[in-house]
Amino acid sequence: MKSTDSLLISLYQKGDEEALSTLIHRHQRDLFTFILYKINDQDLANDIFQDTFIKIIVMLKEGRYNEEGKFILWAKRIAQNLIIDYFRAKAKNIKVSETTFENDEFSIFDLIKEPSENIEDQLVSLQIQEDLLKMLQFLPENQQEVIKLRFFDGLSFKEIADHTDMSINTTLGRVRYALINLRKIMEENNIVLTR
Repeated sequence: MKSTDSLLISLYQKGDEEALSTLIHRHQRDLFTFILYKINDQDLANDIFQDTFIKIIVMLKEGRYNEEGKFILWAKRIAQNLIIDYFRAKAKNIKVSETTFENDEFSIFDLIKEPSENIEDQLVSLQIQEDLLKMLQFLPENQQEVIKLRFFDGLSFKEIADHTDMSINTTLGRVRYALINLRKIMEENNIVLTR
């Protein structure tokens, strides 16, 4: 009869090393695939996979495993946190309040579209994009629209003007006000975007 994860964990915590070996063998493919899918780098995935199991072993020995759900979900949460920690350590903080306007454009948006991004940069860019999309919800609808068209869809000011039936001056004005408002939201909420 196949032992449950809970039984294997309990046996391991009582000193049965073989139980840990069975647990690792049972879940290693699923966990490694999860990590590799997130970072798309075999060597880094191996490192994080090893670090994940080291952390799992330490937490099990310290009795810090909570039987909230399945073991594999708990293990994946640990792996996810290690992936985030890895990229945080590599990324440097950029304070938005220190960024400047360049030709009426907020230079922080340049971080979104980098032509030759590796997987790390893509993850960071995706996080920046998600944070910006959340903040856009605090802007008036017409400002949200021009920001999305300009910085997410890559339209020129002329294309935005044509698309929205506005003059180029109105378009420029809306983008400028939207960027000023975004900057205020970031400063008031002490938001720091990372790269």
